Amino acid sequence: MPILGALLLAINIALIVHAAKTGRFSPWCYIILMIPGGGALAYVIVELVPEWLGTYRGQKARASIGRALNPERTYRALKDELEVADTIANRKALAAECMALRRFEEAKAHYDAILTMPLGDEPEHMVRLARAEFSLGRFAEARATLDELRGRWPDWQSADGHLVYARTLEENGRLEEATEEYEALSKYYAGAEPRVRHGLVLRKLGREAEARAILADVVRQMSRAPKFARKAQAEWISMAQAALRA
Repeated sequence: MPILGALLLAINIALIVHAAKTGRFSPWCYIILMIPGGGALAYVIVELVPEWLGTYRGQKARASIGRALNPERTYRALKDELEVADTIANRKALAAECMALRRFEEAKAHYDAILTMPLGDEPEHMVRLARAEFSLGRFAEARATLDELRGRWPDWQSADGHLVYARTLEENGRLEEATEEYEALSKYYAGAEPRVRHGLVLRKLGREAEARAILADVVRQMSRAPKFARKAQAEWISMAQAALRA
């Protein structure tokens, strides 16, 4: 045990020295010291492995673990940028980060502000506003926002906006209308979510045979999909499988 302790101490010291030399002293010195073993492992995974590999996957892992260690770091940086320059780009970036952190009220405020700015009155921003409203449980507001969008830009298409609209119908108990929207959305949406939601709404309506046929088709098709696609759609595959077992 003394040898193991000495080895861990030597590793910690080496990593702290490396962090200091590469401009990463803060916060890594404190993390390495305060989380014995785990802090050193986190430093290797977040900082060294992506540096060694230089791959997109490594960079993505670094960002993911970095967010877990300090979830509001990006939020604070983006907020500082907005205080320096109140631009559409800066507000969009901060609003997106607010959505990731579940700060839905703040995200909505940013999207409301963007829509009043010169060149900010765009359909994409209205879709994002509707998503924030939906996340707040304001389903009628979200649907009204999307109805306004459709009235002003009737030829503009958004799969994400269409999905939010279908979900507002479902949440408001308008299940027959929701099934129609999910069915239409399933024909062009890049993902299994609308089909799974379609099947689950059909089950709520008592149309069990139709529901099971759709859910089984999702599972069958995704079983033949490439590994990366199955990984991306894992949540919906799992949901469909669980519904079929019920």
